[in-house]
Amino acid sequence: MSRIALVTDSTASLPPEVAEAHGIVVVPLQVVIGGRSYDEGVEGGATPQTVAAALREWTPVSTSRPTPAAMLEVYEKAAAAGATEVVSIHVSSELSGTYESAQLAAREASVPVTAVDSRTLGMATGFAVLSAAEVLAEGGSAEDAADTARRRTTASTSLFYVDTLEYLRRGGRIGAAAALLGSALAVKPLLTIENGRVGMLEKVRTAGRALSRLEELAVAAAGDTPVDVAVAHLANPERAELLAGHLRDRLAANLEGREVVVGEVGAVIGAHVGPGMVATAVCPRA
Repeated sequence: MSRIALVTDSTASLPPEVAEAHGIVVVPLQVVIGGRSYDEGVEGGATPQTVAAALREWTPVSTSRPTPAAMLEVYEKAAAAGATEVVSIHVSSELSGTYESAQLAAREASVPVTAVDSRTLGMATGFAVLSAAEVLAEGGSAEDAADTARRRTTASTSLFYVDTLEYLRRGGRIGAAAALLGSALAVKPLLTIENGRVGMLEKVRTAGRALSRLEELAVAAAGDTPVDVAVAHLANPERAELLAGHLRDRLAANLEGREVVVGEVGAVIGAHVGPGMVATAVCPRA
């Protein structure tokens, strides 16, 4: 019987204990703070708190993908442990070169590797990875797991607001003109992930209004279907908990007893969105 390894990257926002419980290998991206590089999500690595502090102090912060060699090392380690195939699910190729690294490493791997471009990020990717893990646990094939992950990410809705578009502009994730407009109008931009990229959705005047719109849009995205829901933030726990509480109440039937996952975004995503960001991911289960 074949053994299929499941790999993702640190932007999927899976808690270490969850990844371990499902046998998921998490490859770290890197955060460069003031010229020094740190791995994300490992002991002694970059944390959301260090990134938020650096951004507030205008210390240069950038991010980088895992190299193809690092990805290949992960695949070969899985093969040495008995894996005969690998499914590797990663952050949108429009936002990071991680998927490209996975593709390049797959060509050199000693076992077949199915690389999946999630076309999204954060827990929208994380929920897809967990669904792939369920498929594999039930005896599904690598292609079954990859197809399930693709269906989940295609159906998912990711929404977020930021206090300023400046950090997204610095990282090249949104156009300078859009960032300038947002700053000039002193608005709170509501953003979404569309076709794998960050896109402008709406502009509102206050953080309170932004939170209310996130709630309404998340409820609309859920509709009548069973969903998984996550709320994430960077240095904004009170507003994140407030949004999560409202979504727990309004989407109780959709959640079918599952919890709304609440947590701080990782250092890599945090480097691009900046302190104050609140996001929600709504991922249909059907």
